Amino acid sequence: MIRVMIERHIADSLAEHYDKAARDTLQLAMQAHGFISGEALQNTDDPNHRLVIATYRTVQDWQRWHRSPERLEMMAAINPMLESEEKVTLFEH
Repeated sequence: MIRVMIERHIADSLAEHYDKAARDTLQLAMQAHGFISGEALQNTDDPNHRLVIATYRTVQDWQRWHRSPERLEMMAAINPMLESEEKVTLFEH
């Protein structure tokens, strides 16, 4: 089992649009092979700083989702809302 940390910084005034797109992306991810769980968090000191924590069965399951047409399409909508490129870090036990 692995944990995927996805850190994002949203541009000012786009939080509402980002939240909807992020929820839609999480709904799609939940259907991905090997997906176990996921949550979206907001920094208490910086409302534009977000963290997604997802649990997948294997690194390969995450990579399959990361490269999937569904995620690429959702990221095409999310990327313009970000101040910088998302940072993805994988952790394992």
